[in-house]
Amino acid sequence: MFSFSCWFAPMGDIVKKILAKPIQLADQVTKAADEATSFKQECAELKSKTEKLAALLRQAARASSELYERPTRRIIDETEQVLDKALALVLKCRGNALMKRVFTLNPSAAFRKVSSHLENSVGDVSWLLRVSAGEAGGEYLGGLPPIAANEPILCLIWEQIAVLHTGSPEERSDAAASLVSLASGSQRYGKLIIEEGGVGPLLKLLKEGKSEGQENAARAVGLLGRDPESVEHMIHVGACSVLAKILKEGPMKVQGVVAWAVSELAANYPKSQDLFAQHKMVTLLVGHLAFETVEEHSKYAIVSKKPTSIHALVVASSNTNNNNLRKHNLHHDAEIPTRIPHPFGEGPRNLHRVITSTIAMHAANKQGNETNQNNQSKSNGVGNDGKLGNNNQNHQRNYSHSGINMKGRDLEDPGTKSYMKEMAARALWQLAKGNSPICRSITESRALLCFAVLLEKGTEAVQYNSAMAVMEITAVAEKDPELRKSAFKPNSPACKAVVDQVVKIIEKADSDSILLIPCIKTIGNLARTFKATETRMIGPLVRLLDEREAEVTREASIALAKFACTENYLHVDHAKAIISAGGAKHLIQLVYFGEEMVKIPALLLLSYIAMHVPDSDELAQAEVLGVIEWASKQSFVAHNQTLEALLLDSKSKLELYQSRGPRGSHQLHLHH
Repeated sequence: MFSFSCWFAPMGDIVKKILAKPIQLADQVTKAADEATSFKQECAELKSKTEKLAALLRQAARASSELYERPTRRIIDETEQVLDKALALVLKCRGNALMKRVFTLNPSAAFRKVSSHLENSVGDVSWLLRVSAGEAGGEYLGGLPPIAANEPILCLIWEQIAVLHTGSPEERSDAAASLVSLASGSQRYGKLIIEEGGVGPLLKLLKEGKSEGQENAARAVGLLGRDPESVEHMIHVGACSVLAKILKEGPMKVQGVVAWAVSELAANYPKSQDLFAQHKMVTLLVGHLAFETVEEHSKYAIVSKKPTSIHALVVASSNTNNNNLRKHNLHHDAEIPTRIPHPFGEGPRNLHRVITSTIAMHAANKQGNETNQNNQSKSNGVGNDGKLGNNNQNHQRNYSHSGINMKGRDLEDPGTKSYMKEMAARALWQLAKGNSPICRSITESRALLCFAVLLEKGTEAVQYNSAMAVMEITAVAEKDPELRKSAFKPNSPACKAVVDQVVKIIEKADSDSILLIPCIKTIGNLARTFKATETRMIGPLVRLLDEREAEVTREASIALAKFACTENYLHVDHAKAIISAGGAKHLIQLVYFGEEMVKIPALLLLSYIAMHVPDSDELAQAEVLGVIEWASKQSFVAHNQTLEALLLDSKSKLELYQSRGPRGSHQLHLHH
């Protein structure tokens, strides 16, 4: 267990108390050596080394405010034990009766052993003074004290943490980089860094250091949070507030590493998600995601010669008046079809119009419920930074602030901007995993629109993290009816924009793409949100059933099963669409000849289709009844009670409409 209270803090009076006993012991050894009546030469040597050690201990007492707890306690404890042994040995040299006892213990070996221990203690205390006071600059880093003989890494960690306290900005940055190297090489070293108090000074460097030092510190924090206990400790010493501060005000390079660190901590300790959310991490990360994403190109924005708001432009170009706008707030679902063009119903589909329209909706909601002045101050997301009366302010630029200091961000190089988006998406992905409140916050922001744009235009890494974030959000929505209804309504432009990009990726059917599987899962997660007429994702998924990659085929089967399962209200319509797309023939091949990981999902989907559309001519021609009878007798079904019951139900319904054909019997015989 970690000693959370013992991180490298200056000790002051505590050090003096720790040092009091060994100093007293050293004086006793010196006095006893003077009184020795035998082995006087050996006692004199011990006295000399003890006096040197006592001088160092007194120097340490004078420098008590500069010493640090973990190495001080460890070294002084061992020094005290050595002095106890030295005193016991010297006391045996004062009388005749004791002389005999000394001889029985091989006195020469005993003196050599104690003398060696005293030399080691001198070396340890000297190292402690140099490391803690930092008087020798960086020179002391070249050697380790005798105490490091059994665990040299521990002393190396002590040295780096001491530099984090006392070094120059450059030295502190180098020390943080050294801790990064240690933590990345071994999880055990990472735990040692935490146990020895490394988190506190790393957070201080992250908060106050120069850019390079901040990057190294942020990277170290992310690497140290590899297990729940470690993350909990970092949160305990204030990591959340420091990370949030950097995401709001730090240099973009540092913010990118901080976003990565947040993703690591959230991934390794899911209970930290809500704590990060309390520090407005979601809002800040969405702001980073939105920067130059939504308003990046003119085709994403409505351009006007006159200074005006997007809301005013949308109102001017639509047939609705102010009363209709207010009705929009009360009857959101009824109004959207008349104001927002359907992005799937046009050719070519226009994602950019969706983006513009959704931003306009945000403005309309604000202006329909608040005064113009309050709307101007609140809709930009900056708080009190903007002037309330400035009607010429660019709405989209303010909209992307989300409380982030935007100074100089336009001048960052493209690689830095891309990395920032990559890590912001990664952090949102990990924060959203299994967390309904955070998913609701994300979907109520511009994040879905940002993900849609980044899925289309981002680098491969940005696209992947965006796809994973969307997958996790939709996975939560699948189990949370309220979130599903609010964020993924059929007429939601943000939802349509995301689905449009996801379906495009599935249509490409590139099995080598890292985006394919998360996009397949996303469509499956949203299966309950699609109308009966919205079937354009069925065909691409069915075609993936003929994919050579087993994992892709498996996920396509699972996704289609979510369309055809009984829990889906439109299961009959979706089952018919799957049959029309040629799904039955692919599923039969998978049930007979597919890999083990594919057989059960394929059979499950085939059973749903057969149960819901038993009178299908396509199923009769494919002789699905014989396939299901054969599958019912296979070993891979025997231990799956849900599948057994489903097969029995589908078989009984098929028997009402279909007869056993020769093909089914032939296949059954073939596989026996």
